[in-house]
Amino acid sequence: MSVLTEKLRAIVGAPHVLTDGDLTAWEQDWRKRSRGKSLAVVRPASVQQVADVVKACAEAGTSIVPQGGNTGLAVGSIPDDSGTQVLLSLQRMNAIRGIDAANLTVTVEAGCVLQTLQEAVRNAGFLFPLSLAAEGSCTIGGNLATNAGGTQVVRYGNTRDLCLGLEVITPQGEIWEGTSGLRKDNTGYDLRDLMIGSEGTLGIITAATMKLYPLPAAQLTAWAAVPSLEHAVTLLGLAHKRLGAGLTGFEVMGKFALSLVAKHFPAMRVPFIDDEAVPYCVLLENSDNESEDHARARFEALLETAFEAGCVSDAVVAENLTQAHQLWHIRESIPLAQAEEGLNIKHDISIAVSRIPDFVADTDALLEREIPGVRLVNFGHLGDGNLHYNVQAPAGGDNSAFLRDHEDRINTLVYDAVEKFDGSFSAEHGVGSLKVDKLEKHKSPVALGMMRAIKRGLDPQNILNPGRVIRVETSQ
Repeated sequence: MSVLTEKLRAIVGAPHVLTDGDLTAWEQDWRKRSRGKSLAVVRPASVQQVADVVKACAEAGTSIVPQGGNTGLAVGSIPDDSGTQVLLSLQRMNAIRGIDAANLTVTVEAGCVLQTLQEAVRNAGFLFPLSLAAEGSCTIGGNLATNAGGTQVVRYGNTRDLCLGLEVITPQGEIWEGTSGLRKDNTGYDLRDLMIGSEGTLGIITAATMKLYPLPAAQLTAWAAVPSLEHAVTLLGLAHKRLGAGLTGFEVMGKFALSLVAKHFPAMRVPFIDDEAVPYCVLLENSDNESEDHARARFEALLETAFEAGCVSDAVVAENLTQAHQLWHIRESIPLAQAEEGLNIKHDISIAVSRIPDFVADTDALLEREIPGVRLVNFGHLGDGNLHYNVQAPAGGDNSAFLRDHEDRINTLVYDAVEKFDGSFSAEHGVGSLKVDKLEKHKSPVALGMMRAIKRGLDPQNILNPGRVIRVETSQ
């Protein structure tokens, strides 16, 4: 192992091979629930260095864990506790290589922080629409590796839908250059889509060409109180009909989720929080390419129709950008408020939008019957059918004991219910190591066989992120 470490130092420079000191930033997951131990944290600065690192590790038979901003929620980018894996951090590869205005694309390295990319293209007069709570620290490579979602999927799709090409290092250390930015290229299997969402198990993404959009002329935000989830789904249908492509955000938030924000961040003014007749609120965003007056008129017409249909009982429309940011900040603070309340059991699930009300009613009743007093933190991206259906311990209980005694049982109940409703147990967070067993239980045997064949074919040594997403035996 010391021979390998010396080779890695020769490739990337001794200061960028870390073996001693506090390596928590790389070896501990974002939620602080898991901690591993690496042989070394290696920080290459170029695609050639990444390729050379992979070749050296492959020759030594040492596995590699690729990592971006380490903001994942499925424990897919930290080493195990063996002390034998190389943690390969892409954070030094953070350049924006170029913007092609006519092609509406930007080519960017994997270690570029999402917010940095957003700001850079905005300054150039464009929109990069991927938006999520961790955008100040997550990286484009990580976003692609997990096919991240976020708050604007209803209009622009997941990260996969925003990507036109990739630069990837294979498990053998070869460089695949595919960042042409073509929107049409039917020349065989789509290797780009194969790599996106593979969580670093098939190749290491080092750069990507991403789609850009013109900046909207206006962007308005509204917060609406709805009598039920059924009414929220009805409102979504009306928004699609009235706003069309202008609907760029549609978030639902349950009463208890919002009450945690009000409790732990009292400086935030949560609309309608004291109205007992409001079980859910919806946050809508309308982007308009014409003008603010045009956007506001369409928004107000939508809300008027919604009031008449009975699917909205009250609403506020942000008067300016500051108010809009305040409303979005409330929504984005729900996970932080949960953490303040104590350890909780998180679920990132997707169900067909039409079936979400029945799923929630059935599963709420099931959990409350099985574990009396349990508190349900239900919120998420209703526009694309993705709920963060989280479970908090009963009030006043021991949160650690609750997780120890009930986490496996609750996960089984929730994921079985998801399967009953033909949904997915992982909508945007990925599989990582946390959900490998769930994948094997809920994915069809045919799909699992195909996935294993792909992994064995591309990575016969099982060098890249072994034990993540899907288990395979190492080829001899």
